[in-house]
Amino acid sequence: METLAGAEFAPEMTYLNTASSGLLPARTVAAMHTAVTRAAAGRPTDMFADVEASRASFARLAGVPAARVAAGASVAVYCGLIAGSLPAGAEVLAAEGEFSSLVTPFVVRGDLKVRFVPLESLAESVRPGTALVAVSAVQSADGRMADLAAIRTAARAHGARTLVDASQSVGWLPLDATRDDFTVAVAFKWLCCPRGVGFLVVPEDLGGVTPVLAGWVAGEEPWASCYGPVAELAHSARRFDESPSLFSYAGARHSLALIEELGPAAIGRHDIALADRFRAGLDRIGQQPIAAPGSAIVSAPGLGHRRDELSRAGVELSDRAGNLRAAFHLYNSPADVDRLLDALSG
Repeated sequence: METLAGAEFAPEMTYLNTASSGLLPARTVAAMHTAVTRAAAGRPTDMFADVEASRASFARLAGVPAARVAAGASVAVYCGLIAGSLPAGAEVLAAEGEFSSLVTPFVVRGDLKVRFVPLESLAESVRPGTALVAVSAVQSADGRMADLAAIRTAARAHGARTLVDASQSVGWLPLDATRDDFTVAVAFKWLCCPRGVGFLVVPEDLGGVTPVLAGWVAGEEPWASCYGPVAELAHSARRFDESPSLFSYAGARHSLALIEELGPAAIGRHDIALADRFRAGLDRIGQQPIAAPGSAIVSAPGLGHRRDELSRAGVELSDRAGNLRAAFHLYNSPADVDRLLDALSG
């Protein structure tokens, strides 16, 4: 079990912080460098083709047609679109401590009923009148995994829709977005893309969402939609596109291609094995991680204060709510795990 990275990554430290931001592969850096230098010389490339290649690649990873995928930059923006589509008084059910970008757009509307329950109680808490269940597949703070199958079953039984944030799972946990009404994800974590890339998956009927952020790129014929109101919105999820961060997408298509080449299932087996190695090591040194079996994220309670010390020692992790959060990905190896354990026990 060595890294899966080949020659694509060259971290200068033990990098275990993918849950905050993934490393960029060499092919992505090269593509962005080419795009920037060509633009500086007045010879720009067709980076809109990069957006379409990225959309198609994410669609394959999500198991949906590209027509169901909108390309943008932000989970919060897309959650805001979905929040705006709900009728006044609708109930939204979410987990306590959920990532703010997923839930805040529903709260700030002011006329929705947003109810928070423990993650483990989400499925049993769906009730008549619940309009939407919003949940991260994997919790950012501690790596706990939602029981999506149970949540979907309960939502369907009560006529509720589901919104899944896959930001902390897509790339290492196989994704089937056909099972949910809406899926959102940023791509700068486990998909190893530059910041400024994110996706929204909508139902085939577009989910009743109004494209209130529509600009010229949302037109069925974008280059014919530059002046005056867009006469014809895209017939696909592209009507929800944000104006793209083109240099980011110039790199993103190559990062996404790498994830496709390796396969999320193989990446997941690698990542989870490393996480389990760390869990076992924590147990040996008398530390008990937050229970999150099968997750590539491991959170150790009460050790968050050691984050800066570990960083100075060349090991990058995160401090989340006082917990030390480690995230294991394709460019990590058993030696990285052992180096962290040695630093913690030293």
